[in-house]
Amino acid sequence: MKRLIIIIGLFIFGLEYSEAQQLPQFTQYMYNTISINPAYAGSREALSIVGLNRNQWVGFDGGPQTQTLSIHSPLRNEKIGLGLSLINDESGYEKLTLVYGDFSYTIQGSEELKISFGLKAGMTYYKLDDELYTSIDVTQDPFFEDKIDRWDSNFGAGILLHTNKWYFGVSSPRLINHDLNKDKEYKSLERVHYYALGGYVFDLNSTIKFKPSFMVKYLKGVPLSTDVTANFLFNEKFWLGASYRINGEQRDFGALADFQVTDQFRIGYTYEIPTGDIRTYTSGSHEILLMYEFRFMKNKQKSPRYF
Repeated sequence: MKRLIIIIGLFIFGLEYSEAQQLPQFTQYMYNTISINPAYAGSREALSIVGLNRNQWVGFDGGPQTQTLSIHSPLRNEKIGLGLSLINDESGYEKLTLVYGDFSYTIQGSEELKISFGLKAGMTYYKLDDELYTSIDVTQDPFFEDKIDRWDSNFGAGILLHTNKWYFGVSSPRLINHDLNKDKEYKSLERVHYYALGGYVFDLNSTIKFKPSFMVKYLKGVPLSTDVTANFLFNEKFWLGASYRINGEQRDFGALADFQVTDQFRIGYTYEIPTGDIRTYTSGSHEILLMYEFRFMKNKQKSPRYF
């Protein structure tokens, strides 16, 4: 498998033009929205801390491993929200770290509708693991003479429309196409990601709610990625649902469960099964989410938060 990854790497970096690693994907995107849309900062009307760990394609050598941590809250002036989002992602020989601050400003569109505008700014660290360079004879390929190991600044923007029952947002978390390669003979550009996501909460009866949601990710030159998720909420405590992802020829099916342990603490788990050729090499993907919202901010919450 390592040889296969090296061959793929040689092919990619030997092209006159290539594009760098995609941003990581999540199945529980509806609770980790700030990582892709800065307008989400402060929207939960509490000091919210969210941690997520994703182990993709378990058993596949070099499969993506992703960890995220986000902290965000409204200020005393509730129109303004601030946040901090961290992402660490490893895939094969690639390592990606993002450290970004988030700012949002919310206006009242109507009695129920709020419109939030967000900006994201920070640094992105990109590196190819040293093992890649020691595994091959770099003298045979001039493109491996200089190691890729660098920090770049970037910024993003987003907008979020939301009420107590539904939400819709569009965003791009990184808008600058940095060239990660030092050599001028070819380019290795960061990819600009565009996201659209939304959801709605239906009251089926006094104890059960139904929340369908979606996320669409677009990158130039890459097949459109679409996530569709359906969750049921029982007694305001337990979420149970399923997910379906279309990414080019790839299809992923998932099962989700979230439990509101206390008014402040929540835990979620997702298991996914991929289809296609990769199914032979992996037992699936696992994703764990932890959320804590501080009690001293609870007086700001005017209604239950479903996203």
